[in-house]
Amino acid sequence: MKVSNFLVFLLIISIFSSCNSDDKQINFTFIQLNDVYEIGSLGEYGGLDRVETLHKKLKAENENTFMFMAGDFLNPSLLSTIKVDGKRLKGKHMIEVMNAMNFDLVGFGNHEFDPKEAEFQERLNQSTFQWISTNAQYNKDKKIIPFYKEQNGEKIEIPRTITWNLKDDDGTEIKIGFIAPVLDSNPKEYVNYGDFYEDSKNAFNNLKNETDVVFGLTHLEMNQDKLLAEMLQEIPLFMGGHEHANTYVKVGNVTIAKADANAKTAYIHRIKFNTKTKETSIESELVTIDNSIEPDVEVAKIISKWNVFLDEKLKNILPEPNKVIYTAKEALDGRDAPTRSVQTNLGDVITRAMSKAFNDEVDCAIVNGGSIRIDDKLEGEITGVDIFRVLPFGGGVQKIKLKGSLLEKTLNYGRLKAGTGAYLQRYKADYDKELSRWFIAGKPLKKNKVYTIAVSDYLMLGRDIPVLKADNKEVIKIFDRTEEDLHADIRKVVIEYLEGN
Repeated sequence: MKVSNFLVFLLIISIFSSCNSDDKQINFTFIQLNDVYEIGSLGEYGGLDRVETLHKKLKAENENTFMFMAGDFLNPSLLSTIKVDGKRLKGKHMIEVMNAMNFDLVGFGNHEFDPKEAEFQERLNQSTFQWISTNAQYNKDKKIIPFYKEQNGEKIEIPRTITWNLKDDDGTEIKIGFIAPVLDSNPKEYVNYGDFYEDSKNAFNNLKNETDVVFGLTHLEMNQDKLLAEMLQEIPLFMGGHEHANTYVKVGNVTIAKADANAKTAYIHRIKFNTKTKETSIESELVTIDNSIEPDVEVAKIISKWNVFLDEKLKNILPEPNKVIYTAKEALDGRDAPTRSVQTNLGDVITRAMSKAFNDEVDCAIVNGGSIRIDDKLEGEITGVDIFRVLPFGGGVQKIKLKGSLLEKTLNYGRLKAGTGAYLQRYKADYDKELSRWFIAGKPLKKNKVYTIAVSDYLMLGRDIPVLKADNKEVIKIFDRTEEDLHADIRKVVIEYLEGN
Protein backbone atom coordinates (compact mmCIF):
# COMPACT_ATOMS: atom_id res chain seq x y z
CA MET A 1 0.00 0.00 0.00
CA LYS A 2 2.80 2.35 0.84
CA VAL A 3 4.50 1.62 -2.47
CA SER A 4 1.25 2.26 -4.31
CA ASN A 5 0.80 5.65 -2.60
CA PHE A 6 4.36 6.56 -3.40
CA LEU A 7 3.84 5.74 -7.10
CA VAL A 8 0.68 7.87 -7.20
CA PHE A 9 2.61 10.72 -5.61
CA LEU A 10 5.32 10.44 -8.26
CA LEU A 11 2.71 10.35 -11.01
CA ILE A 12 1.07 13.51 -9.69
CA ILE A 13 4.41 15.28 -9.50
CA SER A 14 5.23 14.15 -13.04
CA ILE A 15 1.91 15.42 -14.41
CA PHE A 16 2.22 18.71 -12.55
CA SER A 17 5.77 19.24 -13.80
CA SER A 18 4.90 18.44 -17.40
CA CYS A 19 1.99 20.91 -17.34
CA ASN A 20 4.26 23.71 -16.23
CA SER A 21 7.43 22.88 -18.14
CA ASP A 22 8.70 25.08 -20.96
CA ASP A 23 7.44 23.60 -24.24
CA LYS A 24 9.91 25.76 -26.23
CA GLN A 25 7.05 27.51 -28.06
CA ILE A 26 5.33 30.82 -27.42
CA ASN A 27 2.18 32.20 -29.08
CA PHE A 28 1.42 35.91 -29.41
CA THR A 29 -1.02 38.06 -31.38
CA PHE A 30 -0.62 41.34 -33.28
CA ILE A 31 -3.57 43.57 -34.21
CA GLN A 32 -2.63 45.87 -37.10
CA LEU A 33 -4.31 49.11 -38.19
CA ASN A 34 -3.03 51.70 -40.64
CA ASP A 35 -4.19 54.94 -42.25
CA VAL A 36 -7.10 55.72 -39.92
CA TYR A 37 -8.59 59.19 -40.36
CA GLU A 38 -12.08 58.62 -38.92
CA ILE A 39 -12.58 57.72 -35.27
CA GLY A 40 -16.16 56.56 -35.83
CA SER A 41 -17.83 54.34 -38.36
CA LEU A 42 -18.63 55.44 -41.88
CA GLY A 43 -21.96 53.74 -42.27
CA GLU A 44 -21.69 50.00 -41.92
CA TYR A 45 -17.89 49.80 -41.72
CA GLY A 46 -15.12 51.09 -39.48
CA GLY A 47 -15.20 52.58 -36.01
CA LEU A 48 -12.41 52.46 -33.45
CA ASP A 49 -14.97 51.57 -30.77
CA ARG A 50 -15.61 48.34 -32.67
CA VAL A 51 -11.86 47.73 -33.00
CA GLU A 52 -11.52 48.06 -29.24
CA THR A 53 -14.10 45.32 -28.73
CA LEU A 54 -12.01 43.06 -30.95
CA HIS A 55 -8.87 44.13 -29.07
CA LYS A 56 -10.34 43.16 -25.70
CA LYS A 57 -11.64 39.84 -27.04
CA LEU A 58 -8.22 38.85 -28.39
CA LYS A 59 -6.50 40.07 -25.23
CA ALA A 60 -8.77 37.79 -23.19
CA GLU A 61 -7.78 34.85 -25.40
CA ASN A 62 -4.04 35.56 -25.13
CA GLU A 63 -2.47 38.03 -22.74
CA ASN A 64 0.40 38.43 -25.22
CA THR A 65 -1.79 40.45 -27.61
CA PHE A 66 -0.54 43.79 -28.93
CA MET A 67 -2.12 46.53 -31.03
CA PHE A 68 -0.22 48.57 -33.63
CA MET A 69 -0.82 51.63 -35.81
CA ALA A 70 1.32 51.74 -38.95
CA GLY A 71 1.07 55.50 -39.44
CA ASP A 72 -1.26 58.20 -40.79
CA PHE A 73 -3.93 59.18 -38.28
CA LEU A 74 -3.30 62.76 -37.09
CA ASN A 75 -4.35 64.21 -40.43
CA PRO A 76 -6.28 64.64 -42.68
CA SER A 77 -9.85 64.38 -41.48
CA LEU A 78 -12.81 66.68 -41.21
CA LEU A 79 -12.41 66.88 -37.43
CA SER A 80 -8.73 67.77 -37.77
CA THR A 81 -9.72 70.89 -39.71
CA ILE A 82 -12.17 72.14 -37.04
CA LYS A 83 -10.94 74.99 -34.85
CA VAL A 84 -11.17 75.19 -31.06
CA ASP A 85 -10.11 78.49 -29.50
CA GLY A 86 -8.65 79.50 -32.85
CA LYS A 87 -6.54 76.33 -33.20
CA ARG A 88 -7.30 73.40 -35.50
CA LEU A 89 -7.62 70.03 -33.79
CA LYS A 90 -4.99 68.39 -36.02
CA GLY A 91 -5.51 64.95 -34.53
CA LYS A 92 -6.20 65.87 -30.89
CA HIS A 93 -9.40 63.79 -31.03
CA MET A 94 -7.51 60.82 -32.46
CA ILE A 95 -4.90 60.91 -29.69
CA GLU A 96 -7.64 60.84 -27.05
CA VAL A 97 -9.29 57.81 -28.62
CA MET A 98 -6.00 55.96 -29.15
CA ASN A 99 -4.95 56.65 -25.54
CA ALA A 100 -8.20 55.07 -24.37
CA MET A 101 -7.55 52.02 -26.57
CA ASN A 102 -4.05 51.47 -25.13
CA PHE A 103 -2.17 51.04 -28.39
CA ASP A 104 1.07 49.20 -27.74
CA LEU A 105 3.22 50.63 -30.56
CA VAL A 106 2.65 53.44 -33.06
CA GLY A 107 4.80 54.45 -36.03
CA PHE A 108 4.82 57.69 -37.95
CA GLY A 109 3.10 58.08 -41.30
CA ASN A 110 3.84 60.96 -43.63
CA HIS A 111 0.61 62.72 -42.55
CA GLU A 112 1.77 62.87 -38.93
CA PHE A 113 3.97 65.73 -40.14
CA ASP A 114 1.09 67.74 -41.68
CA PRO A 115 0.64 69.79 -38.49
CA LYS A 116 2.94 72.67 -37.71
CA GLU A 117 5.87 71.95 -35.42
CA ALA A 118 4.14 73.24 -32.27
CA GLU A 119 0.96 71.29 -33.08
CA PHE A 120 2.95 68.14 -33.76
CA GLN A 121 4.82 68.46 -30.45
CA GLU A 122 1.55 69.03 -28.62
CA ARG A 123 0.14 65.76 -29.99
CA LEU A 124 3.25 63.84 -28.95
CA ASN A 125 2.99 65.30 -25.46
CA GLN A 126 -0.69 64.33 -25.19
CA SER A 127 -0.10 60.70 -26.17
CA THR A 128 0.27 57.95 -23.57
CA PHE A 129 1.20 55.17 -26.02
CA GLN A 130 4.68 54.23 -27.23
CA TRP A 131 5.97 55.76 -30.48
CA ILE A 132 8.84 54.47 -32.62
CA SER A 133 10.75 56.19 -35.45
CA THR A 134 13.63 54.41 -37.15
CA ASN A 135 14.59 57.11 -39.65
CA ALA A 136 12.57 60.31 -39.12
CA GLN A 137 14.22 62.60 -36.58
CA TYR A 138 13.76 66.11 -35.24
CA ASN A 139 15.56 68.90 -37.13
CA LYS A 140 15.78 71.40 -34.28
CA ASP A 141 18.10 74.39 -34.06
CA LYS A 142 20.18 72.96 -36.93
CA LYS A 143 20.73 69.74 -34.97
CA ILE A 144 19.33 66.30 -35.76
CA ILE A 145 17.95 64.78 -32.55
CA PRO A 146 15.30 62.15 -31.74
CA PHE A 147 11.69 63.29 -31.47
CA TYR A 148 10.50 63.34 -27.88
CA LYS A 149 7.49 63.68 -25.61
CA GLU A 150 7.47 66.27 -22.85
CA GLN A 151 5.58 64.99 -19.82
CA ASN A 152 5.82 66.15 -16.21
CA GLY A 153 8.80 68.31 -17.11
CA GLU A 154 10.70 65.36 -18.56
CA LYS A 155 11.71 64.77 -22.19
CA ILE A 156 11.11 61.17 -23.24
CA GLU A 157 12.92 60.28 -26.47
CA ILE A 158 11.16 58.36 -29.21
CA PRO A 159 13.54 55.50 -30.02
CA ARG A 160 14.67 54.17 -33.40
CA THR A 161 13.97 50.60 -32.23
CA ILE A 162 11.88 48.91 -29.56
CA THR A 163 12.37 45.57 -27.80
CA TRP A 164 9.90 43.63 -25.66
CA ASN A 165 10.36 40.59 -23.43
CA LEU A 166 7.51 38.08 -23.79
CA LYS A 167 6.69 35.20 -21.48
CA ASP A 168 3.85 32.68 -21.53
CA ASP A 169 2.21 30.60 -18.81
CA ASP A 170 4.58 27.65 -19.14
CA GLY A 171 7.62 29.85 -18.83
CA THR A 172 8.73 30.19 -22.46
CA GLU A 173 10.52 33.51 -22.83
CA ILE A 174 11.68 35.44 -25.90
CA LYS A 175 12.78 38.93 -26.79
CA ILE A 176 11.30 40.58 -29.88
CA GLY A 177 12.29 43.80 -31.63
CA PHE A 178 10.74 46.35 -33.99
CA ILE A 179 11.87 48.83 -36.62
CA ALA A 180 9.56 51.49 -38.07
CA PRO A 181 10.62 53.40 -41.21
CA VAL A 182 8.49 56.13 -42.83
CA LEU A 183 8.76 57.44 -46.39
CA ASP A 184 10.01 60.97 -47.01
CA SER A 185 7.01 62.26 -48.98
CA ASN A 186 6.08 65.22 -46.78
CA PRO A 187 9.04 67.62 -46.49
CA LYS A 188 8.96 69.82 -43.41
CA GLU A 189 11.70 72.00 -41.97
CA TYR A 190 11.38 70.36 -38.55
CA VAL A 191 11.70 66.82 -39.93
CA ASN A 192 14.87 65.05 -41.08
CA TYR A 193 13.94 61.82 -42.84
CA GLY A 194 17.43 60.38 -43.10
CA ASP A 195 17.62 57.37 -45.43
CA PHE A 196 14.96 54.85 -44.49
CA TYR A 197 16.72 52.00 -46.32
CA GLU A 198 20.07 52.50 -44.58
CA ASP A 199 18.52 53.46 -41.24
CA SER A 200 16.32 50.35 -41.31
CA LYS A 201 19.25 48.11 -42.19
CA ASN A 202 21.39 49.59 -39.40
CA ALA A 203 18.53 49.32 -36.91
CA PHE A 204 17.96 45.67 -37.79
CA ASN A 205 21.68 44.87 -37.49
CA ASN A 206 21.65 46.44 -34.02
CA LEU A 207 18.64 44.35 -32.99
CA LYS A 208 19.29 40.94 -34.50
CA ASN A 209 21.97 39.84 -32.03
CA GLU A 210 20.01 40.89 -28.97
CA THR A 211 16.56 39.58 -29.97
CA ASP A 212 15.02 36.31 -31.07
CA VAL A 213 13.01 37.87 -33.90
CA VAL A 214 12.48 41.36 -35.37
CA PHE A 215 9.30 42.76 -36.97
CA GLY A 216 8.68 45.79 -39.17
CA LEU A 217 6.06 48.50 -38.60
CA THR A 218 6.39 50.39 -41.87
CA HIS A 219 4.77 53.33 -43.63
CA LEU A 220 6.18 53.07 -47.14
CA GLU A 221 4.95 52.71 -50.69
CA MET A 222 4.53 49.04 -51.57
CA ASN A 223 7.46 49.09 -53.98
CA GLN A 224 9.61 50.51 -51.17
CA ASP A 225 8.35 47.85 -48.75
CA LYS A 226 9.32 45.19 -51.28
CA LEU A 227 12.82 46.55 -51.76
CA LEU A 228 13.33 46.76 -48.01
CA ALA A 229 12.01 43.22 -47.61
CA GLU A 230 14.56 41.98 -50.14
CA MET A 231 17.28 43.62 -48.02
CA LEU A 232 16.00 42.29 -44.69
CA GLN A 233 14.94 38.69 -45.35
CA GLU A 234 15.30 37.74 -41.68
CA ILE A 235 12.27 39.87 -40.74
CA PRO A 236 9.18 37.63 -41.09
CA LEU A 237 6.49 40.34 -41.10
CA PHE A 238 6.10 43.95 -42.20
CA MET A 239 2.92 45.52 -40.81
CA GLY A 240 2.62 48.31 -43.35
CA GLY A 241 0.63 51.40 -44.21
CA HIS A 242 0.34 54.19 -46.78
CA GLU A 243 -1.74 52.30 -49.35
CA HIS A 244 -5.39 52.33 -48.35
CA ALA A 245 -6.58 48.99 -49.73
CA ASN A 246 -5.81 45.72 -47.98
CA THR A 247 -2.78 43.90 -49.36
CA TYR A 248 -0.97 40.70 -48.39
CA VAL A 249 2.13 39.76 -50.36
CA LYS A 250 5.23 37.63 -49.86
CA VAL A 251 8.74 38.76 -50.79
CA GLY A 252 10.93 35.75 -50.15
CA ASN A 253 10.66 35.06 -46.43
CA VAL A 254 8.92 38.37 -45.65
CA THR A 255 5.16 38.87 -45.48
CA ILE A 256 3.93 42.44 -46.12
CA ALA A 257 0.43 43.13 -44.80
CA LYS A 258 -1.65 46.29 -45.11
CA ALA A 259 -5.23 46.67 -43.87
CA ASP A 260 -7.93 48.88 -45.38
CA ALA A 261 -7.93 52.55 -44.40
CA ASN A 262 -10.28 53.99 -41.77
CA ALA A 263 -10.37 50.70 -39.84
CA LYS A 264 -12.74 49.10 -42.34
CA THR A 265 -10.58 46.04 -41.73
CA ALA A 266 -7.85 45.07 -39.30
CA TYR A 267 -5.18 42.43 -39.74
CA ILE A 268 -4.87 39.85 -36.98
CA HIS A 269 -1.51 38.08 -36.99
CA ARG A 270 -1.30 34.98 -34.78
CA ILE A 271 2.37 34.21 -34.37
CA LYS A 272 4.23 31.17 -33.02
CA PHE A 273 7.91 31.20 -32.20
CA ASN A 274 9.89 28.05 -31.43
CA THR A 275 12.82 28.81 -29.15
CA LYS A 276 14.54 25.56 -30.07
CA THR A 277 14.37 25.81 -33.87
CA LYS A 278 14.18 29.66 -33.95
CA GLU A 279 11.34 29.34 -36.47
CA THR A 280 8.53 31.87 -36.71
CA SER A 281 5.15 30.88 -38.13
CA ILE A 282 2.42 33.43 -38.86
CA GLU A 283 -1.29 32.97 -39.52
CA SER A 284 -2.86 36.23 -40.70
CA GLU A 285 -6.57 37.00 -40.81
CA LEU A 286 -8.14 40.08 -42.37
CA VAL A 287 -11.08 40.93 -40.10
CA THR A 288 -13.89 43.14 -41.38
CA ILE A 289 -14.82 45.85 -38.87
CA ASP A 290 -18.57 46.30 -39.31
CA ASN A 291 -21.85 46.56 -37.43
CA SER A 292 -21.67 42.89 -36.47
CA ILE A 293 -19.16 43.96 -33.79
CA GLU A 294 -20.64 45.62 -30.73
CA PRO A 295 -18.90 48.97 -29.99
CA ASP A 296 -16.84 49.26 -26.81
CA VAL A 297 -18.80 51.47 -24.43
CA GLU A 298 -15.98 53.67 -23.13
CA VAL A 299 -14.39 54.33 -26.53
CA ALA A 300 -17.85 54.92 -28.02
CA LYS A 301 -18.46 57.68 -25.44
CA ILE A 302 -15.33 59.54 -26.55
CA ILE A 303 -16.23 59.15 -30.23
CA SER A 304 -19.78 60.37 -29.55
CA LYS A 305 -18.43 63.44 -27.73
CA TRP A 306 -16.32 64.44 -30.74
CA ASN A 307 -19.11 63.71 -33.22
CA VAL A 308 -21.51 65.94 -31.27
CA PHE A 309 -18.84 68.64 -31.26
CA LEU A 310 -18.42 68.23 -35.04
CA ASP A 311 -22.16 68.55 -35.65
CA GLU A 312 -22.32 71.72 -33.57
CA LYS A 313 -19.46 73.27 -35.53
CA LEU A 314 -20.90 72.27 -38.88
CA LYS A 315 -24.24 73.87 -38.01
CA ASN A 316 -22.44 77.22 -38.13
CA ILE A 317 -21.88 76.51 -41.83
CA LEU A 318 -24.74 74.14 -42.66
CA PRO A 319 -28.03 74.54 -40.77
CA GLU A 320 -28.81 70.83 -41.25
CA PRO A 321 -25.51 68.95 -41.72
CA ASN A 322 -27.17 65.52 -41.52
CA LYS A 323 -29.95 66.31 -43.97
CA VAL A 324 -30.03 63.98 -46.99
CA ILE A 325 -29.11 66.08 -50.02
CA TYR A 326 -28.88 63.39 -52.67
CA THR A 327 -29.54 59.70 -53.19
CA ALA A 328 -26.88 58.02 -55.30
CA LYS A 329 -28.27 55.28 -57.52
CA GLU A 330 -24.70 54.49 -58.50
CA ALA A 331 -21.95 54.68 -55.87
CA LEU A 332 -19.79 57.80 -56.18
CA ASP A 333 -16.16 56.65 -56.14
CA GLY A 334 -14.00 58.65 -53.75
CA ARG A 335 -11.35 56.00 -53.16
CA ASP A 336 -7.79 57.31 -53.21
CA ALA A 337 -6.38 55.08 -55.95
CA PRO A 338 -9.00 55.95 -58.61
CA THR A 339 -9.31 59.66 -57.77
CA ARG A 340 -5.55 60.01 -58.14
CA SER A 341 -5.23 58.12 -61.39
CA VAL A 342 -8.44 58.14 -63.48
CA GLN A 343 -11.48 60.31 -64.01
CA THR A 344 -14.14 59.21 -61.50
CA ASN A 345 -17.84 59.92 -61.24
CA LEU A 346 -17.28 61.73 -57.93
CA GLY A 347 -14.59 63.88 -59.56
CA ASP A 348 -17.07 64.60 -62.33
CA VAL A 349 -19.72 65.68 -59.80
CA ILE A 350 -17.30 68.04 -58.03
CA THR A 351 -16.05 69.70 -61.20
CA ARG A 352 -19.55 69.95 -62.71
CA ALA A 353 -20.61 71.68 -59.50
CA MET A 354 -17.66 74.09 -59.81
CA SER A 355 -18.79 74.99 -63.32
CA LYS A 356 -22.41 75.34 -62.21
CA ALA A 357 -21.34 77.80 -59.47
CA PHE A 358 -20.44 80.20 -62.30
CA ASN A 359 -23.64 79.47 -64.25
CA ASP A 360 -21.60 77.21 -66.54
CA GLU A 361 -19.97 80.30 -68.01
CA VAL A 362 -16.58 78.60 -67.99
CA ASP A 363 -14.81 76.49 -70.59
CA CYS A 364 -13.80 73.75 -68.12
CA ALA A 365 -13.27 73.01 -64.42
CA ILE A 366 -10.40 71.23 -62.64
CA VAL A 367 -9.59 70.09 -59.11
CA ASN A 368 -6.66 68.03 -57.79
CA GLY A 369 -7.54 64.44 -56.90
CA GLY A 370 -5.65 64.83 -53.62
CA SER A 371 -8.36 67.20 -52.35
CA ILE A 372 -10.76 64.24 -52.24
CA ARG A 373 -9.98 62.58 -48.92
CA ILE A 374 -12.83 60.25 -48.00
CA ASP A 375 -11.14 57.18 -49.56
CA ASP A 376 -14.48 55.44 -49.84
CA LYS A 377 -17.56 55.16 -52.03
CA LEU A 378 -20.63 57.25 -51.29
CA GLU A 379 -23.68 55.05 -51.65
CA GLY A 380 -27.39 55.61 -51.14
CA GLU A 381 -28.39 58.62 -49.06
CA ILE A 382 -25.72 61.34 -49.01
CA THR A 383 -25.68 64.13 -46.43
CA GLY A 384 -23.89 67.46 -46.13
CA VAL A 385 -21.51 65.90 -43.62
CA ASP A 386 -20.51 63.35 -46.26
CA ILE A 387 -19.47 66.15 -48.63
CA PHE A 388 -17.44 67.82 -45.89
CA ARG A 389 -15.69 64.49 -45.34
CA VAL A 390 -15.03 64.24 -49.07
CA LEU A 391 -13.44 67.71 -49.10
CA PRO A 392 -12.24 68.30 -45.50
CA PHE A 393 -9.74 71.00 -46.47
CA GLY A 394 -12.50 73.21 -47.87
CA GLY A 395 -11.26 76.30 -49.64
CA GLY A 396 -13.04 78.07 -52.44
CA VAL A 397 -13.43 77.97 -56.18
CA GLN A 398 -11.96 80.68 -58.40
CA LYS A 399 -12.88 81.75 -61.89
CA ILE A 400 -9.82 82.71 -63.90
CA LYS A 401 -8.81 83.59 -67.44
CA LEU A 402 -5.57 82.08 -68.73
CA LYS A 403 -3.83 81.37 -71.98
CA GLY A 404 -4.35 78.04 -73.68
CA SER A 405 -0.63 77.36 -73.46
CA LEU A 406 -0.76 77.48 -69.66
CA LEU A 407 -3.96 75.41 -69.56
CA GLU A 408 -2.25 72.77 -71.71
CA LYS A 409 0.82 72.70 -69.43
CA THR A 410 -1.46 72.38 -66.39
CA LEU A 411 -3.50 69.54 -67.84
CA ASN A 412 -0.41 67.69 -69.04
CA TYR A 413 1.28 68.01 -65.67
CA GLY A 414 -1.77 66.53 -63.96
CA ARG A 415 -2.03 63.73 -66.53
CA LEU A 416 1.61 62.75 -66.04
CA LYS A 417 1.16 62.75 -62.26
CA ALA A 418 -1.33 59.87 -62.33
CA GLY A 419 -1.10 57.99 -59.06
CA THR A 420 -0.50 61.14 -56.99
CA GLY A 421 -2.66 63.87 -55.49
CA ALA A 422 -1.67 66.17 -58.37
CA TYR A 423 -3.76 64.15 -60.82
CA LEU A 424 -6.64 66.35 -62.04
CA GLN A 425 -10.31 65.53 -61.91
CA ARG A 426 -11.94 67.47 -64.76
CA TYR A 427 -15.12 68.66 -66.43
CA LYS A 428 -15.15 69.45 -70.16
CA ALA A 429 -11.39 68.79 -70.46
CA ASP A 430 -10.63 65.50 -72.22
CA TYR A 431 -7.41 63.97 -73.51
CA ASP A 432 -7.32 62.01 -76.77
CA LYS A 433 -4.51 59.47 -76.49
CA GLU A 434 -4.47 58.64 -80.19
CA LEU A 435 -4.15 62.30 -81.20
CA SER A 436 -2.05 63.22 -78.14
CA ARG A 437 -3.98 66.40 -77.59
CA TRP A 438 -6.49 68.00 -75.26
CA PHE A 439 -10.06 68.93 -76.12
CA ILE A 440 -11.88 71.67 -74.22
CA ALA A 441 -15.67 71.50 -74.39
CA GLY A 442 -15.28 69.14 -77.33
CA LYS A 443 -12.95 71.36 -79.36
CA PRO A 444 -9.15 71.08 -79.73
CA LEU A 445 -7.26 73.19 -77.20
CA LYS A 446 -5.60 76.20 -78.84
CA LYS A 447 -2.47 77.57 -77.21
CA ASN A 448 -3.13 81.17 -78.24
CA LYS A 449 -6.75 81.22 -77.11
CA VAL A 450 -7.76 82.71 -73.75
CA TYR A 451 -9.88 80.31 -71.70
CA THR A 452 -12.10 80.90 -68.70
CA ILE A 453 -11.91 78.06 -66.19
CA ALA A 454 -13.09 77.16 -62.68
CA VAL A 455 -10.28 76.01 -60.43
CA SER A 456 -9.89 75.27 -56.71
CA ASP A 457 -8.07 77.78 -54.51
CA TYR A 458 -5.51 75.13 -53.59
CA LEU A 459 -4.43 74.54 -57.18
CA MET A 460 -3.69 78.24 -57.61
CA LEU A 461 -1.01 77.98 -54.91
CA GLY A 462 1.23 76.04 -57.30
CA ARG A 463 1.93 73.22 -54.83
CA ASP A 464 0.55 70.36 -56.90
CA ILE A 465 0.84 71.98 -60.34
CA PRO A 466 3.94 74.24 -60.12
CA VAL A 467 3.15 76.22 -63.29
CA LEU A 468 -0.34 77.17 -62.10
CA LYS A 469 0.24 80.18 -59.87
CA ALA A 470 -1.53 83.48 -59.53
CA ASP A 471 1.65 85.36 -60.49
CA ASN A 472 2.17 83.41 -63.72
CA LYS A 473 2.14 85.90 -66.61
CA GLU A 474 -0.11 83.57 -68.58
CA VAL A 475 -2.84 84.02 -65.98
CA ILE A 476 -4.78 86.90 -67.53
CA LYS A 477 -7.38 87.57 -64.84
CA ILE A 478 -8.58 86.25 -61.48
CA PHE A 479 -12.18 87.26 -60.84
CA ASP A 480 -13.06 88.87 -57.52
CA ARG A 481 -14.86 86.90 -54.85
CA THR A 482 -16.32 87.74 -51.44
CA GLU A 483 -16.65 85.44 -48.44
CA GLU A 484 -20.43 85.62 -48.89
CA ASP A 485 -20.27 84.12 -52.37
CA LEU A 486 -21.36 80.50 -52.68
CA HIS A 487 -18.10 79.59 -54.37
CA ALA A 488 -16.10 80.74 -51.34
CA ASP A 489 -16.54 77.15 -50.05
CA ILE A 490 -16.20 74.29 -52.51
CA ARG A 491 -18.24 72.04 -50.23
CA LYS A 492 -21.26 74.34 -50.37
CA VAL A 493 -20.83 74.43 -54.13
CA VAL A 494 -21.10 70.63 -54.31
CA ILE A 495 -23.97 70.44 -51.81
CA GLU A 496 -26.07 72.97 -53.76
CA TYR A 497 -25.35 71.15 -57.00
CA LEU A 498 -26.42 67.78 -55.59
CA GLU A 499 -29.56 69.24 -54.02
CA GLY A 500 -30.56 70.49 -57.46
CA ASN A 501 -30.17 67.08 -59.10
